[in-house]
Amino acid sequence: MVPNEILQYMGIISLLKYFGWTWIGLFAADDESGDRFLHSLDQLFSKNGICSAFVEKIPNQHNAYNLDGVNSVVSNIYQVFTESKGNVFVIYGEPLTILWLNTYVFLGFPGYKENASFGKVWIMTAQLDFTLTGLQNGWDFQLFQGAFSFTIHSNVIENFQKFVQTIKPGWNQGDGFLKDFWEQAFNCMFVDPQNTIRNNDTCTGDKMLKDLPGTLFEIHMTGHSYNIYNAVYAIAHASHDINQLRSKFKAVAGGKKLEHQDVQPWKFNQFLQEISFNNSVGETVSFNNQREIVGSGFDIMNMITFPNTSFQRVKVGRVDQDVLEGKEFIINEDIIVWHTDFKQMTPVSACNSDCFPSYQKKKKEGEKFCCFECVLCPDGKISTQKNVDDCFKCPEGQYPTQNRNQCIPKSISFLSYEEPLGIGLASVAGSSSLIIAFVLGIYIKHKDTPIVKANNQNLSFILLASLFLCFLSPFLFLGHPGKETCLLRQSAFVIIFSVAVSSVLAKTITVIIAFMATKPGSGIRKWMGKNLPICILLSCSFIQAGICIVWLATFPPFPDFDMQSMTENILAQCNEGFISMFYLALGYMGLLSIISFIVAFLARKLPDTFNEAKLITFSMLMFCSVWLSFVPTYLSTKGKYVVAVEIFSILASSAGLLSCIFFPKVYIILLKPELNVREHLTRRKRT
Repeated sequence: MVPNEILQYMGIISLLKYFGWTWIGLFAADDESGDRFLHSLDQLFSKNGICSAFVEKIPNQHNAYNLDGVNSVVSNIYQVFTESKGNVFVIYGEPLTILWLNTYVFLGFPGYKENASFGKVWIMTAQLDFTLTGLQNGWDFQLFQGAFSFTIHSNVIENFQKFVQTIKPGWNQGDGFLKDFWEQAFNCMFVDPQNTIRNNDTCTGDKMLKDLPGTLFEIHMTGHSYNIYNAVYAIAHASHDINQLRSKFKAVAGGKKLEHQDVQPWKFNQFLQEISFNNSVGETVSFNNQREIVGSGFDIMNMITFPNTSFQRVKVGRVDQDVLEGKEFIINEDIIVWHTDFKQMTPVSACNSDCFPSYQKKKKEGEKFCCFECVLCPDGKISTQKNVDDCFKCPEGQYPTQNRNQCIPKSISFLSYEEPLGIGLASVAGSSSLIIAFVLGIYIKHKDTPIVKANNQNLSFILLASLFLCFLSPFLFLGHPGKETCLLRQSAFVIIFSVAVSSVLAKTITVIIAFMATKPGSGIRKWMGKNLPICILLSCSFIQAGICIVWLATFPPFPDFDMQSMTENILAQCNEGFISMFYLALGYMGLLSIISFIVAFLARKLPDTFNEAKLITFSMLMFCSVWLSFVPTYLSTKGKYVVAVEIFSILASSAGLLSCIFFPKVYIILLKPELNVREHLTRRKRT
């Protein structure tokens, strides 16, 4: 009839978890059952994040008279009461265990009633329930004010209290228990009926149990009584089933009289296991295949003590089979009365203070896992609850606040025309385009002058046109990236720059071939002509165009959102797609630049007034320096500044070509027109 013990253990765990108590002191009887209890509870503690602050065994009655043992227990109890950080104690034992514990506390702390440090939450198991009911008279239980006790489930049976209150001694002959109880309860003594002498201590029999205070006599049906009540009815139903079975056999025997046979107790087992009935209060009584009662459980009682050494227990919760399936047990926190030291606030029992949001737990070395330190969440992580083992990252598209206790949406970031950096780069690109348009206009106006015709006039116009487009290409990089701009920006940029560098290379090679062709008997004269520079320009440019076509045909760039690179922003960018092709295009452009620089460097000392080799050498030196520094800067920069670095490199390298190659000639055209004559062009150095 008693519920499974594991149900009580799970009820204790549920109660501890409900109030968040993780640092628990354990008192248990010093016997085999106490050892089993501690072993079972220790396993459940470790699975549910609860730790035992200490374990103290209470000696049984036989060992309690050992003076050394008593002194040792008293000393240990004094230590745990004064040093333990836990406010919740669980006590398990036999009926007298709680009385011995109360005695040890009294011996260790004679004035514990006035000591506020004794405010603890006690959790008592159902094994102690009968002791509290029967031995409370004369005992002071102020130590256990506000305690919780697990009791076997009971219910109100109609007319039970009325029946109990009308009982009188002698109502059932041979019942010696009632006589003994009556003498203890009313502090009197029954005398021989033949003895007519009466005194004040004589039990007259005119008193009734209803006259006893409720704290002395439990007029409500306890769990033990309720189980006995159900057990009697279970036996009655089993007997009824047996009698019905006999009637069937009698009918089969043709009405012959069957001899009466006493039913042996063990024969009830089969019938008891199969019965199921509703008792008078509507609760179902049945047994499972392990012969355990089904649907029963434990009630959780709250102890309220009074100054007159009495106490009252109030039902505040219930534990049934649902707790084994992980469901919440029933608890009514509003009617719980705590120890006066807690001032009706829910007590706290933990090894250390809680870790609030923004922090995570860090285990203390050499201590139990319930003892921890609180450390701030690492960068990029948050915690929104107390006592988390590990902070977590925000969902994609969000980032932690400065306090690291919540996530907020990221804003979309790109290099726009509205911000100062975008305005500055756009202004430089626009003004540079106007400057190169001005230079191109001057070249067109003075196209018939010697300085413009020198070093291949057509290549100069192609170079100026490509530089003009180079200065305009940064506008493809500004603003929110779209499908069209992502397709065009890198491919257009590398093709335009390849045309510009190819023009420079063609101009340099043309100068070298021209001077070599003037030597007597030179076979290079046949290479001279207008087609050579164009062939160099087209062949070099077509290779770059072929790389871009393959790139765009296989895995072209596309608009993308980078949510990881930046903490507070979502970067709207162009994913380069086949990134290897992008670096191949850059590498090819760098190869052309290096070849142009080497060729120009070798031709820098050729005698000619308008020889551009020196100017091209400086321009290509600047060009190569810009793009060599671009690669590491590009790889190490994040966010919209990657685009800014690329735009700056485009503008700087284009400005280098414009200033080094064309500004000296524009200077001569505008300010030194006397040098822009054929005689000056054909002048040779004299020794």
